[in-house]
Amino acid sequence: MNRRDFLKKTCIVGVGMSLPGTFDAFVESLYAAEYADIGVARAANPKETTSGAVTKAAIDAIGGIGRFISKGDIVVVKPNIGWDGTPELASNTNPEVVGSVVRLCYDAGAKTVKIFDNPCVDPRRSYKQSGIADAASAAGGEVSFMDERKFKDVAIGGPFLKKWPIYTDVLEADKVINIPIAKVHGSSTLTLGMKNWMGIMGGWRGRVHQNLHQGIVDIAQFMKPALIVLDAIRILTAHGPQGGNPRYVTAMNTVIAGTDQVAVDAYGAELLFRLKGSTIRHIRIGHETGLGTMDLSQLAIREIAV
Repeated sequence: MNRRDFLKKTCIVGVGMSLPGTFDAFVESLYAAEYADIGVARAANPKETTSGAVTKAAIDAIGGIGRFISKGDIVVVKPNIGWDGTPELASNTNPEVVGSVVRLCYDAGAKTVKIFDNPCVDPRRSYKQSGIADAASAAGGEVSFMDERKFKDVAIGGPFLKKWPIYTDVLEADKVINIPIAKVHGSSTLTLGMKNWMGIMGGWRGRVHQNLHQGIVDIAQFMKPALIVLDAIRILTAHGPQGGNPRYVTAMNTVIAGTDQVAVDAYGAELLFRLKGSTIRHIRIGHETGLGTMDLSQLAIREIAV
């Protein structure tokens, strides 16, 4: 077994547990020369999701927040705040995950962390009901409603999306972190990381649905996220993207982190929904066009139980 395969198959259990110093040194030596491609943290105790431990563990598995955020950075954290459902309905990114990422960015020296989305309903309702406005503000984030005057037409350069209005705060940020929730979607099968970029788009987004999967890849190709943190604390398994009933929700108490947009989506599809990435058209297009890889066998995946 080569070192990469060992990293992929190794599961380091018990973050926060008291481990012998010699074992700690051994574990650190495994990851000193190479970070995992994908970090997967699961909380055995749901309270760990509210403490931020599970989010931090997933990011630490791929090098820690300091690998992605530098002192003085202006950071945009982009959650899914599309609907006015509560966290229990899993229609939006879990607010504890958002708040944890905001705090980690400030810990790494970020100057400003901005949080916003272009929701499908009144933002005053979705920001409040989702719990994201309160959680992000409590962590020191600058939460704002998107201003129509701040969208700017930019060249996307994709096969389908040639040009589109994009929010200027995203264009001007030093770093952008994508924090989607994992859920089913009636049009795109799943909504994970790549589809979450639709929330930075202005204009009539209905036109994207004329060639949805290619449009998702086009906007993902345009974006250069520093980090993707996929929220799977609770996942929506039916009647997405809005859901509306707790019986459609499954508690996974999991957070997935990575930098390859295609790989994170492919891994989330397989782990959370038992769907191969190749069966989701935008994941397959992203792989075929070189945006990233859906071949999970080539990735170093580090799993952590918190």
